[in-house]
Amino acid sequence: QVHLVESGGGLVQPGGSLRLSCAASGSIFSINGMGWYRQAPGKDRELVASITSGGNTNYADTVKGRFTISRGDAKNTVYLQMNSLKLEDTAVYYCVLHWGSSNYWGQGTQVTVSS
Repeated sequence: QVHLVESGGGLVQPGGSLRLSCAASGSIFSINGMGWYRQAPGKDRELVASITSGGNTNYADTVKGRFTISRGDAKNTVYLQMNSLKLEDTAVYYCVLHWGSSNYWGQGTQVTVSS
C-alpha cells in the first residue's frame, strides 16, 4: 500500500515563501514521477508542477519563475519551494505519485496567502 504524507503548508503574507514536502512510503519502485496539484475553493484541481523519474520538470504558467519542484535525497520524496506567493496561490496542495498506471494522492496541505 502506498502512503503519501505532505507537510509545510501554512499562512504566509503576499510575497512570502513556503516549502512543501512530500514523502511516499510503501513497496514502491521505479516510479514514473511525482508532482503537486492544488485546489482552491470552488475551483477544479489543477497541476502546479511535476517531475519525472529522469528529472524533467513541468510547471503551470501561473507559477513559472516562482515555484521550484525538486526531488529529495531520500527515496520517493519531493519538495515544492514556493516564492513570491500571491493571494491567488491560496489552495489545498496535494502531492501525487505516478506509478505504472496508478496515481496515489496525499491528504493535502493548506496554503493560505493573506495580508
